[in-house]
Amino acid sequence: MTAGADYGQQLEAALAFMREGDDFLVVSHVQPDGDAISSTSVVGWMLDQLGKSKTLINEGESPSRLSYLRGFDQIVNYRKDKPVQTYTHVIAVDCADFRRIGEVSALFAQDVKLLNIDHHPTNDGFGTVNIIRPDAAATVEILFDLVERAGQSIDVDCATAIYTGLLTDTGGFRYSNTSSKVMDVASRMLSLGAPGHKLADHLLEKMTMAKLKMLQRSLARLTFTEDHQIGWLYVAKDDMKETGAVSDDLEGIVNYALNIDGVEVGILLKETEDGVKASLRSAGKVDVAAIAQAFGGGGHVRAAGCKMQGDLAESAHVLVEAVRKALKG
Repeated sequence: MTAGADYGQQLEAALAFMREGDDFLVVSHVQPDGDAISSTSVVGWMLDQLGKSKTLINEGESPSRLSYLRGFDQIVNYRKDKPVQTYTHVIAVDCADFRRIGEVSALFAQDVKLLNIDHHPTNDGFGTVNIIRPDAAATVEILFDLVERAGQSIDVDCATAIYTGLLTDTGGFRYSNTSSKVMDVASRMLSLGAPGHKLADHLLEKMTMAKLKMLQRSLARLTFTEDHQIGWLYVAKDDMKETGAVSDDLEGIVNYALNIDGVEVGILLKETEDGVKASLRSAGKVDVAAIAQAFGGGGHVRAAGCKMQGDLAESAHVLVEAVRKALKG
């Protein structure tokens, strides 16, 4: 949906939801990324400006590299510290579908009212109130519009969170979703004090020793189809244990498969206790969101994910064949 009267109405409905309710539960998707945690931070900041009480939560750990964001230390890890109450007012950010909320949905009251703010084209509008902008580069881009609509003055904390979400979901302003609007908003955030060069160095250049070890292992397994249009690598359960890596250390590894000349789709497979999680990236010819949806996942045309039920070898075979078929048209 493009900006216009309908989008303006969605923003107004979202603001009414935030102004009229209280005691909010704010949740992003499982295994949250930079945009998810940044969006959680911005919504928390907005609710504070409105004088509302809130609980920030996620199913598991939040990436430690984002600990500089305002409100990060308030984000509850549901698996370690489950609230005893249920919530009638919930705000979900950056969740492509309801399932991406994960186990936290157990805290929703039977008469729950849910504000769904997201930019994934596969989002089916699962909220009571929805703002869905598939043309937005990141959920924080939508939240910038919401803050502007609310007339709230963006401070350096809010600016840093918005800039972080834009930076991470555009791959450092390199992906095709880097629009003129993105650059305009980023410029605004820089003028308000967001430390752009420091964030780029911290989020895009630095890596943990555990990530380096995971990268070494996964690159040693990088495999291609005969025509070199599909590349895939995998991470086994033992790899995570032996290197001390966490999910955040896998961020960006799939791009090493995609970034080889001639590769149209890169795939990263991560073995879990109950199956395999797959991340897919496309150079543009293939809609990986459509492929992911066929396996119960979703995402964007160029970046998507899903969960497979087989082992690593079977999952790789099934996904590679699905991509082959898509490449043939």
